[in-house]
Amino acid sequence: MRVLFGGDYNPEQWPERVWKDDYRLFDAASINTVTLGVFTWALTQPREDAYDFTALDAAVTRAVAEGRTICLATGTGAHPPWMARAYPEVTRVDFEGRRHRYGQRHNSCPSSPAFRRFSAAVAGRIAARYASVVTAWHVGNEYGGACYCPLCAAAFRRWLRERYGGLDALNEAWYTRFWSHTFTDWDEIEPPNALTEHWRGPDHTAFQGITLDYLRFTSDAMLANFRDEKAAIRASSDAPVTTNLMGMYKPVDYHRWAPHLDFASWDNYPPDDTAHARMAFTHDLMRGIKGGAPFWLMEQTPSTTASRQVNPVKRPGVMRLWSWQAVAHGADAVLFFQLRASRGACEKYHGAVIGHAGRDDTRVFREVAALGAELRVLGGVTLGARTPARVALLFDWDSWWALEMTDGLNRHLRYTEIVLAYHRAVWACGTDLDAVAVTADLSGYDVVLAPALHVLADGVAERLAEVAARGGTVVVTFLSGLVDAHARAYLGDPPLTSLLGVRVDEWDSREPATVNPVTLPGGPDVAARLHFDLITPVTAAVEGVYGADFYAGTPAVTRNEYGGGEAWYVGTALEQAGVDRVVRRALDRHGLAGPYADVAGLEVATRVTADGVPLTFLLNHRDEPVEVVADRDATDLLTGAPVTGGATLRLAPKDVLILR
Repeated sequence: MRVLFGGDYNPEQWPERVWKDDYRLFDAASINTVTLGVFTWALTQPREDAYDFTALDAAVTRAVAEGRTICLATGTGAHPPWMARAYPEVTRVDFEGRRHRYGQRHNSCPSSPAFRRFSAAVAGRIAARYASVVTAWHVGNEYGGACYCPLCAAAFRRWLRERYGGLDALNEAWYTRFWSHTFTDWDEIEPPNALTEHWRGPDHTAFQGITLDYLRFTSDAMLANFRDEKAAIRASSDAPVTTNLMGMYKPVDYHRWAPHLDFASWDNYPPDDTAHARMAFTHDLMRGIKGGAPFWLMEQTPSTTASRQVNPVKRPGVMRLWSWQAVAHGADAVLFFQLRASRGACEKYHGAVIGHAGRDDTRVFREVAALGAELRVLGGVTLGARTPARVALLFDWDSWWALEMTDGLNRHLRYTEIVLAYHRAVWACGTDLDAVAVTADLSGYDVVLAPALHVLADGVAERLAEVAARGGTVVVTFLSGLVDAHARAYLGDPPLTSLLGVRVDEWDSREPATVNPVTLPGGPDVAARLHFDLITPVTAAVEGVYGADFYAGTPAVTRNEYGGGEAWYVGTALEQAGVDRVVRRALDRHGLAGPYADVAGLEVATRVTADGVPLTFLLNHRDEPVEVVADRDATDLLTGAPVTGGATLRLAPKDVLILR
């Protein structure tokens, strides 16, 4: 057994004579896994009343003969042309109210009875035919988007009936006495879009409660599509079922999907080649989807993407480094899109292990082959290993949605930027972290971070207080805990008041260019921008003060002793240096900073095997070498060489060490 290595392979796009060369190159690169059939629906079901498995039979038969592990897709990520012609309601209506015609992908209405019937049927037939040779099932592809058609409107009303029971409860939740919105019949309710409650786009809504529920409904509607196909597969196969998630992807609440995924998998396409901290967080988030269980890196490019205005190539060593980073954070599979480059359409210039020329002497192929050889040497050592995190960061889609569509706040604030700043402070200290839902069990964590936790679900305030009461440390930021699950402001003091020991009666919102310096202990002043809480301490001690404006000298950062622990409150958007100092105080209280916490650009992550053996990953993201001192005796898993505690460890630029 070893880490699964390979990726999306679409042999139906090429004549069979090409396949022989492909598998020869797969052998050379130690590729052991192929994902087949991701977009084959139009081939496997060319007409409503006909199935044709010729192409898929050939691809699967060849993969089996070549001894490859098969992840088989249901092919339903894009519906075939005949379906849109025969059932026009299967295509989506967009935010502006326009009915789309056939084209692209992500164009299937999740509430369409035709789409649901046909997608489940084709999934069931594929499962019945290939169950004996499949290791894992891949349903759909990169679920996302939204539909505002009459079918979705009707489904939304049914969803609301189930959620609220009656119109009185719905009107109360949505605060519909505002602007004469009280509903007296379910059929009066419309999807919130550009023609109803919105203006200037999806982030400007008159009623956050209505839009918040529609976002939840949309996520659930696509989940219903996934569950349709999974149920059809289960009639013939017990192999695990997944779909490829997309990390911090706003339209779909992956925590709502978690119970229905047999394992998490995701596609890693970072925005640039300096996003290593962001990728670390997103790996942690995807691992957290299934309670810390290992995940699959389902897609990454070996070289370049094709979907952006500018598509830079991965520099030498970066693909290897980022692949090992995924393994360090919990990946049991490292897969690419794509194994062979498409000849045509919008992804023909997307990176591939095998380019159009089919050569094995390109830089990209040589790097992939070298990584495959390293994974073969590693074997199954990391499989199933867990991350021993004692720090949790709460990530919440409801807060993301609500914060960025609420009037009266600073429109320049971005939920993920706030979250990433607090994660980066932990990451830079070489401290393992779990990114978890607000419903997660917090009893195993010493430090819990709650950045921009705007929506406070029932019970969360009490569970955060329990963390501090038993001796832990809680860090909360501005705009947290101000509204309930319906985006309604709390009457009286918000539920987090006693834990934090502060009162916030008003705040100042400024343009990005406006800086207010904040004085924190132990270093120079740090810049703060965008949002400035005017804080009145109740029981909390002041840890940082503003330096400018009429509130100069008033608290910006506080710390409140609570039970055996403490709770920090950061009332402004500190620059990274300020976030680092606050988080470091929290980590140091529990001795959680790693041995190389002050070595910039050196990432440290740990996985622990089932028999309790820790595996330490050192990843050098710098363009120059790094030298550190080994803190214990170990073995270098990639070379087999012994490492003596106290010896100097040298990592070349973009290099990796794995120590057992």
